[in-house]
Amino acid sequence: MNIRLLGTTALAPVMLAAAGLLATATPAMAQDQASAAATAPDAPVATTPVTDSSPDVIVTATKRNEALRDLALPISAVTGDQLAKANANSLADYITRLPGVVFNDYQPGISEVVIRGVAATTYHEQGQTTVGYYLNEIPLEEPGFPIVIPDVDTFDIDRVEVLRGPQGTLFGSSTLGGLVNYVVRTADPTGVHAAAEGLVGSTVNSHRPDYAGKLLVNLPIVADKLAVRVMGLQRFDAGYLDNAGTGRTGVNNVRTRGLRGSIVFQPVGGTKITYLSTYQDTKLDDQTYLTSATQLTRVTQRPEPQSTSFFLNSLRLDQELGFATFTAFGSVDEKHNRTQFNYPYGFVTGVVTGPNTAQDFGVASANIKQVEGRLASAGAGAFRWLVGVSYLHATKTSYDQIIEPGAQAIVGATLAPGDRIYGYVSDSLNEDFGVFGELSWRPVQQFEVTAGGRYYKTRAQASVLNQPGYLSGSATGSSGTIDQREDGFTPKATISFRPVQGFLAYMTYSRGFRVGGINPNAGFLAAIPANYQSDKVDNYEAGVKFDAFGKRLLIDADVFSIDWHNIQARLFGPSPTFFSYVSNAGSANIGGVEFSGTLRIARPLTFSSNATYEDASLTAFLPDTLAIGGGYQPGTRLPGSSRWSVANNLILDLRQLAFAPTFELAHRYLSTAPVAFGNPNLRGGFSLFDARLSVTVMERVRLMGFVNNFLDKRGILNAPFTAQTAPAYSVTRPRTFGLRVDAGF
Repeated sequence: MNIRLLGTTALAPVMLAAAGLLATATPAMAQDQASAAATAPDAPVATTPVTDSSPDVIVTATKRNEALRDLALPISAVTGDQLAKANANSLADYITRLPGVVFNDYQPGISEVVIRGVAATTYHEQGQTTVGYYLNEIPLEEPGFPIVIPDVDTFDIDRVEVLRGPQGTLFGSSTLGGLVNYVVRTADPTGVHAAAEGLVGSTVNSHRPDYAGKLLVNLPIVADKLAVRVMGLQRFDAGYLDNAGTGRTGVNNVRTRGLRGSIVFQPVGGTKITYLSTYQDTKLDDQTYLTSATQLTRVTQRPEPQSTSFFLNSLRLDQELGFATFTAFGSVDEKHNRTQFNYPYGFVTGVVTGPNTAQDFGVASANIKQVEGRLASAGAGAFRWLVGVSYLHATKTSYDQIIEPGAQAIVGATLAPGDRIYGYVSDSLNEDFGVFGELSWRPVQQFEVTAGGRYYKTRAQASVLNQPGYLSGSATGSSGTIDQREDGFTPKATISFRPVQGFLAYMTYSRGFRVGGINPNAGFLAAIPANYQSDKVDNYEAGVKFDAFGKRLLIDADVFSIDWHNIQARLFGPSPTFFSYVSNAGSANIGGVEFSGTLRIARPLTFSSNATYEDASLTAFLPDTLAIGGGYQPGTRLPGSSRWSVANNLILDLRQLAFAPTFELAHRYLSTAPVAFGNPNLRGGFSLFDARLSVTVMERVRLMGFVNNFLDKRGILNAPFTAQTAPAYSVTRPRTFGLRVDAGF
């Protein structure tokens, strides 16, 4: 749903942040719990540190099954057991614990992950996101402004894989900064599994308890051949904001519901057919932006509810052919979004308080169909290869209207029919075809060269209509249409060196791109171009991964430099409408260092740390007619580009004692960063601390007590708008404490 007016954008930033910061999930720490997960995937977790005997985690984000620490690329994998032991339910609880990652946390269901600082705003990118989102390799996002960005609940997830740096070769568009791949567990024909989770808690200034209830059952139908798996959940995060305008307290309640089912059929050895269906919705009672950076208070004349949902169905075939593995899958993803905002401006009637203020109603839907087929060579010889083809077809519609009671009586039915003073309709069709491949050559065991690329061909066909209305200033309305096609090639090359076991060094060049589209106000003003083109990044990096002292010390580190060309910059037009549009202009460079380390200080004590230093700024002038000086000079920092982000975790695991107690202390620091071009507001500049104590009360029952943000800090997550009539802040979730129980059967 395209957001065009300052009123709409100013009333949208939200906070639903860090309800439980995750125990640091470095690639090294991804080994934690792998052995337990392999033998009893549905059992409650035991918070054991990395051990010498723990096998490496296997990941699929490279479209192969490969060991995490053998991959010559910067990747993090957070296992389902790690997510459970950290009481992590949604992205805000764990994604910012990873190196190079921040979370632009605002409206539930459409908040954006940013990797390596590739962003032109801390609000919504007006076009396609700069990070790709996948579920079992299935794309979850359509080109253009996102209707829903699924924040998949972590229950019954095997792992979350996060690749840093552009991934245009294997995954296509929308991966300028990297990608997030949720890997959910599917039916297991080898045995019966069941698990349950329950949670109850309380948040400062809330007036209702937090709670969650989750359950899964896995049943073989034909032993080793056919099985079904069903999961259901409901989670309630109690509101902690008071709305002085409506007179209600604890207004920003969020309810999340989900259902997931899968069927796996293995008729013969080497053949696996998987059907996966997943549904999740969120319901927000009132928005989570604040009108004060220090008080948990907002002011609107009506509640501002929002709901999002997605329903994904997919069918997949994995076939062993001896010389190679053939994989083919297709999917359909249906997404919906309904949003409501209140306006304090009195556009026509002058009414700014009470039940007759102006109100925005927005509805949007998207349908994404995708198919992919590929062949990957088998074995570990001197040559390895992968080739594939993919096609995506996405349609999207949205309708926004602003209703101001009494407007028709003042300006007439032409400019305010039925009191509608603004109406906006958009329809779009996007197609994305790609042919991709990689070839690796290992002349000797210690040295490997990999080269690959993707040829892509995209189409964006769209129309927008500004209906006749008071705010558009037109009695006839305006419209715009486009039908644009682009093609190109995204290369990738990697050199890796493994001189001894346990040490890996690599250098990589890669490219990512983001498709263009229609400007949201095409045809509204002559000065706005009807469309915008794709933008691209070129990434150069070098990294090392190694262990020492019998794997008591595990280190991952890399340095990178990203050149961003022809930036799709989200800008705003003049008053009174403050319409938004996209301009291809300027360039930027983002350089940084990422570090992940885990040290087992003693057998029961483990310390982990992730740290990122990042310098992101424009390298060419970015024009903006409303900005002082007509734009932003080279050297201007990119929005949201905190120079430092650090996450630390200390685990004391006393499994040898009765009840196997484990104590965890987690810390996260984010330095300050601008929230938007030309905006004096800053976000970040805060440290948060969490604590958790877990015990095993029965053989397969684990009880956890937790306190998140126990110092009750009000860290500013976002503040991208400066309008005096509607200041908008997002802050970290206040102190939250509670109890959680996990049981496996």
